[in-house]
Amino acid sequence: MLYEALDGRDGHSVGRALLTRAYRQATGENLPKIALTERGKPYFPDGKRHFSISHTKNFVFCALSDRNIGLDAEEKGRKVTPAMIEKFTSPAEKLRLGSDPQDAFLRLWVQKEASAKLTGRGMGNWLKNTDFYPESPKLQEINGCYVAVLEEENAV
Repeated sequence: MLYEALDGRDGHSVGRALLTRAYRQATGENLPKIALTERGKPYFPDGKRHFSISHTKNFVFCALSDRNIGLDAEEKGRKVTPAMIEKFTSPAEKLRLGSDPQDAFLRLWVQKEASAKLTGRGMGNWLKNTDFYPESPKLQEINGCYVAVLEEENAV
């Protein structure tokens, strides 16, 4: 995974530059064309590599893999409302929110959004039926951001 501070730059262009660098480092080749699925998930048509990009207010993160991948990042201080927690948290996840529900929700949220990117399903009502853990090993803290990277388990 690569990441970079935005420093006033556009998240899309920084994300594209990170992906170009990651692809060149992994393959020694130039970045191929990117296509979109019917639901708008970007992918490489040759299917040999997969990628995911996420940006926050201050950073862009990019992951490249041989397997299908989903990445999301959120800055730790992002405001979370009780309505968001109610709308997007499963009953099991609500039990895991602990003494700092806003922080725990952000940890859950990046996993939910990474899962949405991984599967290409997008955001929807299914997010309330997930079973993520705020202390997941797939969650990292990088420069004040929570970052989740999920990869397809059985892909090559």
